[in-house]
Amino acid sequence: MHSHPEFQSLRNGYRRFAALSTAVAVGGFLLYVLLSSFAPGIMNQPLVGHLTLGLALGLGQFAVMGVTAWRHVRRMRTHFDPVAEGLRAHLEQRRPGQHRPAEQAGARPQNTREYRTW
Repeated sequence: MHSHPEFQSLRNGYRRFAALSTAVAVGGFLLYVLLSSFAPGIMNQPLVGHLTLGLALGLGQFAVMGVTAWRHVRRMRTHFDPVAEGLRAHLEQRRPGQHRPAEQAGARPQNTREYRTW
């Protein structure tokens, strides 16, 4: 299965997406920490009433994490899950005479319980 082109495409696409999502989330947090440490004058600027730019950016971190998680789930459901389901169906359609190497070696059969995707 590891050499299947769809699997390779799925794995590489997931890695790229995960790296980008992580960079956005961690980068936003790192930017906030660096601004808090090295630009307190900017972070203490009042916006409305007692709300400062630093507090607004700190609260914005929750929004960044929420949007990142939402985009991750949406991307998985629309781009990766259909390909994974196709690969799973491809594996299950193998001829009955074909066995996995672990089954040929007399290993205990795997649990037949299916796991649902999120």
